Amino acid sequence: MNSLPSADLIYTLSKTRVLFTELSGKKILLTGGTGFFGKWLLESFLFAINNRSIDIQVYILSRNPEAFRNSFPHLCQNPCFTYLKGDITDFIFPDLDIDYIIHAATEASAKLNHEQPLVMIDSIINGTRSVLELARKKNVKRMLYISSGAVYGIQPDELRGFPENYSGAPNPLFPSSAYAEAKRNAELLCACYSKHYGIEIPVARCFAFVGPYLDLDAHFAIGNFIRNGLNGENIVIKGDGKPLRSYMYAADLVIWLLQILLEGRSCEAYNVGSDEAVSIKDLAYKVAAFFPGLKVELLNQTNPTDRNQNYIPDVTKFKKEFICNEPIDLEHAIQKTISYYHS
Repeated sequence: MNSLPSADLIYTLSKTRVLFTELSGKKILLTGGTGFFGKWLLESFLFAINNRSIDIQVYILSRNPEAFRNSFPHLCQNPCFTYLKGDITDFIFPDLDIDYIIHAATEASAKLNHEQPLVMIDSIINGTRSVLELARKKNVKRMLYISSGAVYGIQPDELRGFPENYSGAPNPLFPSSAYAEAKRNAELLCACYSKHYGIEIPVARCFAFVGPYLDLDAHFAIGNFIRNGLNGENIVIKGDGKPLRSYMYAADLVIWLLQILLEGRSCEAYNVGSDEAVSIKDLAYKVAAFFPGLKVELLNQTNPTDRNQNYIPDVTKFKKEFICNEPIDLEHAIQKTISYYHS
């Protein structure tokens, strides 16, 4: 697959140059390095290494590094990247020093969450415990835990966006809450390890994103709509299209994650995402606008058990605590994603 557009990498580096300088000479363990978040982080690290002579050693844990090398050879040829084969729940890390950990490994799969919730729970909780034990043994002083906005549960109609101090939660008696509840439990583990072993662990609660490397065949509405457009298929929405979402471009995601890694307060959560809401219906039309002749069909199918499905963060806290650039707008983000897949 093609590497990221150079314009995106230049943009990311321009906003994180000071952060990369702080990381120079450091060793980083990245779990989930072959996923959507991980590939964007690796591309950004590699660009900083090649263009700013930043000396970063990154260890990437992967269950199948050989397959990743076949698909993304440009991310496997630099000696600053070392791939380690293993599963997040039981890997044995070699005798190497680590300065930072970015724990981004999660099976963010709606299918797995629905069909095998126990596997989802074990993967998140046991995987996080394994990484925390490694952080303790290696005397890691700082670890970024990638959590999810799913920890907040259902968004009330009157709430424009979830603030970090929102006290709601998913329903623990719904098996479909496996992913969200496991993420909550993992955050608690991080807090306990931080208290008992002095590991600094800021938490990034991530929402929805768009950009190159996004899986167009997963459960992400914007990815499915872009796939429809690329295949010349009309966009079909089963419901009424009223639920609200928001989408951050992945280049801004990298900028925010690095700021939280290095400057976020330990045992505090920071929402990561866009606070600009868009309905599923309007999102479909925004995507369709890039494909002449593509139609949007609303089936207006309803289910009496349907509940609010809005999913928007309040990012006031992040904007107050960090230097925050104006993020890439949604239309531009959609255009850049479509252009990447066209290429």
